[in-house]
Order: sequence, then structure tokens, then C-alpha cells
Amino acid sequence: MVDRLSDTQHYFFVGRIAERKLLREALRGQRLPFFVLYLYGPGGVGKTSLLGEYASMCAELGVESRIIDGRNVDPSPEAFLVALQQAMGLAVAENPLDAIASRSDRIVLLIDIYENLATCDDWLWREFLPQLPENALVVIASRQPPSPTWRANPGWSSILYVLSPRDLDPAESRDYLRLRRVPESQHQAVLDVTFGHPLALSLVADAIAQRGDIEFAPEATPGVVKALLEQFVQKVPGPAHRSSLEACSLVRVMTESLLAAMLRNDEVHDIFDWLRNLSFIEFRRGGLSLHDQAREALAADLRWRNPDWYAELTRRARDYYLAHLENAPEQTQQRLLLDYIYLHRGNAVVRPYFEWRTSGSMLTDGMRLADLPTRLAMVAEHEGRKFARLADFWFTNQPESVLIIGNSQGEAIGFLMALDLRPAGPADLDADPALRRGKRYLDLHAPLRPGERDTFFSFWMAKDTYQDVSPIQSLISVHIVRYVLTTPEVAFTFIPCAKPDFWLPIFTYTEMSRLPEVDFEVGGCAYGVYRHDWRVTPPVIWLAHLAERETAAGLEVAPSRGKSLIVLGQAEFGKAVRDALRLLPYPDRLLGGPLLRSRLVVTEVGHDSTEAERVQKLTELVCKSAESLRASARTEKFIRALDLTYLHPAATQEAAARSTM
Repeated sequence: MVDRLSDTQHYFFVGRIAERKLLREALRGQRLPFFVLYLYGPGGVGKTSLLGEYASMCAELGVESRIIDGRNVDPSPEAFLVALQQAMGLAVAENPLDAIASRSDRIVLLIDIYENLATCDDWLWREFLPQLPENALVVIASRQPPSPTWRANPGWSSILYVLSPRDLDPAESRDYLRLRRVPESQHQAVLDVTFGHPLALSLVADAIAQRGDIEFAPEATPGVVKALLEQFVQKVPGPAHRSSLEACSLVRVMTESLLAAMLRNDEVHDIFDWLRNLSFIEFRRGGLSLHDQAREALAADLRWRNPDWYAELTRRARDYYLAHLENAPEQTQQRLLLDYIYLHRGNAVVRPYFEWRTSGSMLTDGMRLADLPTRLAMVAEHEGRKFARLADFWFTNQPESVLIIGNSQGEAIGFLMALDLRPAGPADLDADPALRRGKRYLDLHAPLRPGERDTFFSFWMAKDTYQDVSPIQSLISVHIVRYVLTTPEVAFTFIPCAKPDFWLPIFTYTEMSRLPEVDFEVGGCAYGVYRHDWRVTPPVIWLAHLAERETAAGLEVAPSRGKSLIVLGQAEFGKAVRDALRLLPYPDRLLGGPLLRSRLVVTEVGHDSTEAERVQKLTELVCKSAESLRASARTEKFIRALDLTYLHPAATQEAAARSTM
């Protein structure tokens, strides 16, 4: 299958004469004239196709080539080396650099989608490339040009060749259209719209292959990819095919089962096969993915043209992820939550705070004793030695609260600690200002009830980027959500931040309130704290609130519908129950009572229920609880008292007294 796809791509490849000549002459020479060929240009200009053609040329010349796809590699040196090791077919114990150095013949390493590996750029130029032998040629394809640091470096300038592929010229464009069997009569109209943009030409060819009667006019809008996609979607074989493309534009990865759920159609096998054969569909780990430009164009067009359908498809995807989340294994939960969060990528508030290109290949595990020095070194580097001493204490006393994030080689690259405040004694609180302030706040404003848990995410960081936006930070965010959704007893959470003002918009969006009275300082470093009371807004209601603003485009956080739940202390709850018993014969007087906004009632009837529905449910719950007292002879006297006093009051006090004897 791979060979067949490669042959097909080679057959339809046109133009790029200068680029092909450059590589051919370099590989035929006695010595390589350069060791790094850097290709850059916008998405859709044909960089990936050119790398595929380079691989075919290497095969023709008898030169071994290996390709690394940046979409499938976490942006870390360790993950890159593992990807290279796998591409070369080496055993786990073999070092790819040693394997390359031991060769006497040439090898070409093709690195595609290099912009996904931006955080590795410094390492690649300083450490990886200098270790390669002179028989190795590296070809890099990226949307971004190489850093000026390396282009201006005298050592690199002589062995680095930078090339920016352009759109195809008219003759090359016509050659491509002929190969795709586009009628000659339409060539000029197509060129007037596409201007030789490779992806646009490919989209036109796909559209005409579906419906040969499509006519393209020069008056098309300048946003050619968007215009072509809009026209293409209108000319697909049927409405289900059009809906399948729209569904693909909203999700990170499309699978056949997800497509069936989003289209409400169990028979989508043929449609899924149709999708996988489109030129702007890419194969990714776990499913299909739209080309970035195609995805954004389709999603933007759908949102503008039919916002209700956009919202409905998003809701169906969200429901699919949540339905599979509860009973899934941990790694599957991680992927499902990544997919769930991806639905928010179009929201202007969320977009800057998440690394949308994370591949999901990072691993998570509990802490082992051997991990301790690495964790302490991370804390000491980013938060100082005093905080590291606190971390040492908590790592030792609550090791089960630590989640380690590792790369594919098992090396720790980040971690999250979810401290349980309940077992912390006075001495522990005196030593830790963060927990001391958090505990004091809870005692004064939101005391825990029996069985409830408060959690302080005291430590969360990436090894290299600390708390900055990164793939590791994004995965930490995923696991905080996972913790809340899978820990039934969690009542209150605190999240400290080294840069609280930076995180304010996204925490406001996710209903995490700023709590200045719990801010603290350790070793001269100040931290701001955010909090959420999960008794007031339980996870299921919280998810519903996020869903309301999921497709909102503006920066303002949409207000949540309905009133929040309230948390009653033991004394307040007792008074509310006595008041409810007293007013039970008068349902209209129960309206507005605190029990109607308690979790006891709302979880039974739903947070969108009316006051009348809540009154009815409260009445049922009170009567049911009272009736349960009849099960024991010891409590039967109490039910008679309740019955005569509140449920079926006696006409006189004397009658009530006689009934309880």
C-alpha cells in the first residue's frame, strides 16, 4: 500500500525542476556541497510532496533515505531520536547517531512539518547536526524560515542551503491539470483562480473528479483555498459526504466510529473510505485529519454559513468523547480529553493557552523512588531551594499524589502534584505557607463536610519550560480535568501560578476564581492562586457551562444559565430541612428556599429544571426520607412525630400527644 501511494504521488508530481536538479547534483557529486537543505514556505505550497519526490529520487539513485514526520513526534530531543531510531529500523538499544556514523554510503534524512519541532531547534543545530558524518544530508521542510542565528553563523552558512518553493508556473499548472484529467476548456479559469497554488490546484482537481460540470470563474475571492473548499463541499456526491467534511473540520482526528456518531448514521464505511482518498486528508496516528488550511477554511465557512449546524456537530463530538471517557483506560482518557479540549480551539480565549499540535505520545505514571532526585532538581531550578525542601517533604509523605509525565524513553519531562489537604497536621501547615493559607480559607469560607476532599495542585511544571504554554503544560491541564472528573469526593481545588495575571483569561473562562487571600511567597518567589468549589458547580454542570461557550468567538466569557448551587453547613442544612418540613403543606412557600439550589435536589432533576420541578422533587425526597424511619422500631416513634407535626398535622396539640404515646 505504501509503495502504491508513493508511485501515485510520483506520477502526479510536476514542476520543481530546479529543486530536483539541486538534490540530484548534490547526491551525484564526490562530496556533498551542503549538509542541510532547508525548505520553507506556507502551508499547501507543496513541501511535503517535494519531500516525497526527493525520497523517490533517492531510491532511483540508490541512496537510502528516511523520513521523520513532525506531526507524530513530541517536540523534545529524546522523542526526536526515538523517531529517527524507528525510521531507521533500529533496535531500542541502538543509537541512531552511531548507526549513521558507522555507514560508508550516503543517507538522506527528510524532516517534514519541522515547525512542530520548534522547541528542538536550538538542540538540533547545536548538538544533533554537528554529530552527523559527512555522508549524511538532512533536508528540512518547515513553514518558518531558519533562524537568523544559524543563517548568519559563518560555520553554518557554508554548509546550509536555504530554498523557498514557490507556486507552480502556468505551464507546470497545466501539466498537473492534464494529469488529473481536468478538461482543457477549464484550465484558464482554474489558473485565474488558483494562481498555481499546489493545494488549490489539487482541490480543483478533486472537485472536478466528483462533478465534471463545475465551472470556475476569475471573479472568485482572493481567499482561494476557502473559496475552493466552499465550492467543493457543495459539489460532493451527497449531503452525507458534505457533512462528513464539515465534521472533520471540527475534530482533531476523525475515526469511523466518531464519524458515525457525528452524522447519526451507522453506515459510514463508504463515506470514511471516500474521505481517506481526498488529497487534502492526511493520515495521522489514530485516524484521519484535514490539512491545516483545509480545516480552517471549512470550519470558518461552516461557522459563518450555518452556525446552528456548527454547534450541533460540535455537541455530537463532545457527547461522543464524554460517553467513552468514564470507563476508558488512563491513556485513552488522556487522548479523549485532548480531543475534547480541541473542540475549544476556535475560541479566542482558549486558543493561546493550549498547544494544539501535541501528538499525545507522552506517557504518564505514578512516582517511583528513583524519580525523586529529578523532581527535586526541577523544583529547585524553577522555584528555588526552599520550595524544593517543601517538595521533598510532600513527595515523601504523599507519593501517591504525584503524576509523572515522561517521554517515549521513560525519562521524566514534567510532573503534577495533587496534594490532599485532609491529612495535613498543624506542623505541616506551619511549614507550608500555601497549604496554610488554603486551609484557613476553607475553614472560614467553605468548610468541608464528612467525606469531602480538598486538593492543592502545589507543584506543576515542565522540565524545560516550567509553567509556560507547551505540550507538557497542555497535558498537565488535561490531567487536572481528568482528576476532577474521576475523583468523586473532590470538593475544592486550588491551583497556584507563578504568573497569575497571564493565566487570568483562561481560568476565568473555566470558572476558576482568583483568590488573592491565598496568594503566598516562598524563597522570594510570589504565587497567585485560583480556586473552584466543585460543590457549588459540580463537574457535570461545569462541563455544561463550558459547552455553552465552546463555540463563542468573542473574548467575553458567556454567563452561565441558571443560578449556581449553594453549599450548606451542618447547622444551615438542619435549619433548611426544618423550614422545609414546616412549609411542606404550602408548596408555593417553598419557592426560593436554599434546598432548591442544593446538590441534593439539583442532581435529581437537573440544573436546567424549573423551581416548580425542584419543589416537587424536594417534597418527594422529604417524604421518602421520613418513610425510611418506619423500617426500625427504634425510630418509629420519630416518624409518628414527624407525621403528626409536619406531614399530616393533628388538629390539636392534645390529639398529637395522644398519637405519639
